[in-house]
Amino acid sequence: MKKAVMFFVTLLLALTIGASGAFAQNIQPAGKSIGVDKQGHAIYQVSANGIQIGYKLIGSGDPLVMIMGLGGTMEDWPEQVTDTFAKTRQLVLLDNRGMGHTTSNEVTFTYKLFADDVIGLLDALGIKKTDVLGFSMGSTITQELLLQYPGRFKKAIIYATSTDGSNVSKALKGDNVSKALKGASPTNQTILRQLEATTHWKTPLDKLPLITNQVMLMVGTSDTVVGTESSKTIAAAIPGAWLVQFKNATHHLVFEAPSEFSKIVLTFLDMNETVEVK
Repeated sequence: MKKAVMFFVTLLLALTIGASGAFAQNIQPAGKSIGVDKQGHAIYQVSANGIQIGYKLIGSGDPLVMIMGLGGTMEDWPEQVTDTFAKTRQLVLLDNRGMGHTTSNEVTFTYKLFADDVIGLLDALGIKKTDVLGFSMGSTITQELLLQYPGRFKKAIIYATSTDGSNVSKALKGDNVSKALKGASPTNQTILRQLEATTHWKTPLDKLPLITNQVMLMVGTSDTVVGTESSKTIAAAIPGAWLVQFKNATHHLVFEAPSEFSKIVLTFLDMNETVEVK
């Protein structure tokens, strides 16, 4: 009886220590709480890179930073996608500079500046290394992150990307987007500044073979905003990169096929496709 009690106590202690260790791995919020979203998740702001960056932490597990596209906010990610990811990952969702709960200043928008904002948030949260997923403008920010700060990231998903931002700007302007945004609202002006930064983006193709991170490119074959060629070019240049094309999907693949989108992202994140040579 005494041995059984001792075994039970030992097992309980082991489970308690293991559980506390697992919880300790989760990122703790920094900065100030400024409210909750419609699902009840706390929204925070932290001072970083000269601005206040709005963000949320959702779920539990290894961190995954998700960077939204031009004109979007962290609230625009499909709930089905974030709920699926949050079962096994701790999501770090943020608003880009000047959007949503993130402030801005007079500094000229560039993709280097956007990338530095992400790094500023990671530093504030004490995240030394994380996976990252970027959509559209967020995908180009992800390119910049891999080029400037490769050691801060493990795996990267580059979804709906471009090697030449001027072409993207032309496509959007062709849809009369910029004309519709010329109002005086701060949000509209921020989007125009994002468009201007996009106009000047060119992927340094000669540097892509130096990327050692595990990378997956995702694109819809009917994406008329960025097309498919940029994703193919980048996938061919980064050693071992995956390329996933969804037939008939547009620029809004994540909204059109949230279940399939989530499945392939988690498959990529959960798989170690690097073979150790003996």
